[in-house]
Amino acid sequence: MARRYVAGTERAEALAVVRELNGEGIVGTIDLLGEHAATEAEADEASREYEAILEELEHGGLRSGISVKLTHLGLKLDRARCERRLRRLVEIAASRGGFVRIDMEDSSCTDDTLDLYRRLRTETDAVGVVLQAYLRRSLADARALVEGPTPSVRICKGIYREPREIAFHDAEAIRTNFLRILDALVAGGATVGIATHDERLAYECKRILEAREVPPERFEFQMLLGVDEELRRILLAEGHRMRVYIPYGKEWHAYSLRRLRENPRIARYVLRAWMRG
Repeated sequence: MARRYVAGTERAEALAVVRELNGEGIVGTIDLLGEHAATEAEADEASREYEAILEELEHGGLRSGISVKLTHLGLKLDRARCERRLRRLVEIAASRGGFVRIDMEDSSCTDDTLDLYRRLRTETDAVGVVLQAYLRRSLADARALVEGPTPSVRICKGIYREPREIAFHDAEAIRTNFLRILDALVAGGATVGIATHDERLAYECKRILEAREVPPERFEFQMLLGVDEELRRILLAEGHRMRVYIPYGKEWHAYSLRRLRENPRIARYVLRAWMRG
């Protein structure tokens, strides 16, 4: 099951997937699996690995950015040190024509994540952030972001377990909020990454983009490696820009189980493949 969602445990395997996807006209984003570094040494190791990824992407002429989780860089250990690690990665990416997407984690990290993004965005456009549609605050956050330097925002539904007072639990409410966030961002001039495997939601997003006459360079669809590749091909054939998130690393087990919880249909896929084998 993990092979469907994870490039492998080593950097070279992730780079090989980027190269393959680039050949199909798809851009990548590499995600080193892991979060909540337990020690400063662990956070330093993650930072060094990301530096190596940025170097190899440039040397290989590969079209891909990186996605980082702030707790992996030590946010919960020492915010100042986390900021220094993040700043270095963004500076390296900017100097190499790369891009760093600051991933969004559970709600305890939201304020720090948005604050650190804003600090760095005033210095460079080589950095972006994520908003989660299931959080009730995200529409207000979107409206606030477009008041500053033109943001690059990835919109996703959100996967962490959150209490109802701060997060929508109804699937239709999450879809509606996703669309309101998208509309607020594109109306404010933002560049957006529409991260969804929900075909109905993708269709409604396209309606907003068409109604707002958003130029194609200001948006892209984003999907996870191994999830609904048929929809990915359909969107690509329609001429839309596509980015695939490519996770790798030794923390593959927890990531794969999360994907399974998100999409129980995969259990049937795995079972059928096992029985055929």
